[in-house]
Amino acid sequence: MSQGHTTILLCVFTLFITSLVLGVKERQPDEECADLNNTTWQEYRQRRVKLQVQYMLLTRRNLDCAQTFTQESLTDSQKPSYFNISCPTKVIVHGYRALGSKPSWVKELAWSLLRAQDANVVVVDWIYGASFAYNLVVENYKEVAVQISVLINQLQKHGCKLESFHFIGVSLGAHVAGFVGTLFEGKIGRITGLDPAGPMFKGADTFDRLDPSDAQFVDAIHTDSDYFGISIPVGHVDFFLNGGKDQTGCARSRFASMYGYVICDHMRALHVYMSALNGSCPLVGIPCSSYEDFLKGSCVDCGVFKGSCPTIGLTENSGITISPVPKEQKLFLLTSSMSPFCAHHVLLQLEVSPLDKSAEVEVTLRTESLGKEQRLRLQTDTTVYRAVLAHPLPLCEIQTIELKNTGARFYRQGDIHVKSVCVSPIPSSRQDVPLCVNNFHVRRGSPWSHDFVQLCDYV
Repeated sequence: MSQGHTTILLCVFTLFITSLVLGVKERQPDEECADLNNTTWQEYRQRRVKLQVQYMLLTRRNLDCAQTFTQESLTDSQKPSYFNISCPTKVIVHGYRALGSKPSWVKELAWSLLRAQDANVVVVDWIYGASFAYNLVVENYKEVAVQISVLINQLQKHGCKLESFHFIGVSLGAHVAGFVGTLFEGKIGRITGLDPAGPMFKGADTFDRLDPSDAQFVDAIHTDSDYFGISIPVGHVDFFLNGGKDQTGCARSRFASMYGYVICDHMRALHVYMSALNGSCPLVGIPCSSYEDFLKGSCVDCGVFKGSCPTIGLTENSGITISPVPKEQKLFLLTSSMSPFCAHHVLLQLEVSPLDKSAEVEVTLRTESLGKEQRLRLQTDTTVYRAVLAHPLPLCEIQTIELKNTGARFYRQGDIHVKSVCVSPIPSSRQDVPLCVNNFHVRRGSPWSHDFVQLCDYV
């Protein structure tokens, strides 16, 4: 075959794959596209007795035009259904809607799921029951779960297996998904909770909230556990991003935008999850008993999972290969302030000679374009200090380590003898060799630096 023919075939093949991934389909000219509802306070007062749970379907064949999804849409020969029984089914469940507006992120999440996997994506629309008064919405969530379970039962009759269902619940939607799992005695394949709601659920019985018994595998991402999210583990694995509370890049002032101050932390779980689905970089959690211990460098590997660190995304059981999967495992990771949110974890270990006075050292890991600082407060009764920091680039790309004695007050140590300063990647493995510099002095007002040889292998 000539080179020209080969090029044409490759182009055709590329177009075919692109159309498959992007969901190009033969759309019917008279087909109406479904969308989620909005509601107003007046409508809410009129309709709150009726939940009006509705569904819409997105697949790779109808990415640009959601289909209203009902039991009839599977059997009605007059209009096409894009539901494919042989594919897994993702069920998206939104949470509380304070103002009755439809969630703007639903289609983006659906598209991220479909880029990652050929599946049926069913979106649950329960806006009428999820709006305005939070305490009344909480009263509705189990009824919503019951109605969803009716649809799941109908799909089972068409040949769908319970283990093929993966629920993705956002905020209160995570507990809706959990109760669906309870109704099916934990036989649902997977539930992912994106910052599961905390108010009215933290002290609730496991029957009333998401917990590991609700599915064969339950994973959760926590980003706002001090306000709108829940602070306790609710899955087999629970990823606490930046400790599960204040997220980098979210406003800390009430004078900032309403989104930035009120719900940025809460919605960060959703945006990180979508970033993970897009495959920009791995988001790996490290098991540890507390965030404080994690930051102190007390937890550097994934021994509890026999070396396989859990990851955020669609990997089966988050990448855990041991059986049975442990329950309620707290996992910690640091993220950057914007998409794709990935950060490389670095363990910093500093050993100094005994000090006469307290001191403060600023350690900076620097590349050509950026640097990452970490401050360590040195005491007279301690000589070894460990800390975990996040860097946008892998350790092998770090060119320079800098130390600065920032103790400017007269009662601070003026001259620090450093026995060693070492940096190593986390999670660690037996093959990882720390980068260390030994035996030097850091004087007040005279920064010290050392250049590393870049070791990244790009082959």
